[in-house]
Amino acid sequence: QVQLVESGGGLVQPGGSLRLSCAASGSISALQPMGWYRQAPGKQRELVAAVTSGGSTNYGDSVKGRFAISRDNAKKTLYLQMNSLKADDTAVYYCSAVDLYLRRKYGQGTQVTVAS
Repeated sequence: QVQLVESGGGLVQPGGSLRLSCAASGSISALQPMGWYRQAPGKQRELVAAVTSGGSTNYGDSVKGRFAISRDNAKKTLYLQMNSLKADDTAVYYCSAVDLYLRRKYGQGTQVTVAS
């Protein structure tokens, strides 16, 4: 069973920064990409960023140049450094990984609110 526990969300002013962490445990496929998704009220869940086991990254257009994803395979931990935050970044952020049966799993999510 896969467990993904996010932390680091909160309230931040526009232009500020936050760092999200995701502690992963269980039967996670180390060979599959891990990622961060987000869902704002009334919107569909969208990919924010993903990283392969080798460190290759992919970002959603709206966060390119502002967010950075990283992965510590030894610690089974995923990070998302978010800089220059905007009100549009307000959402619940979910950590995601793939299990050994190639099913994508999500954590419970952490709220990020960008407001002055």
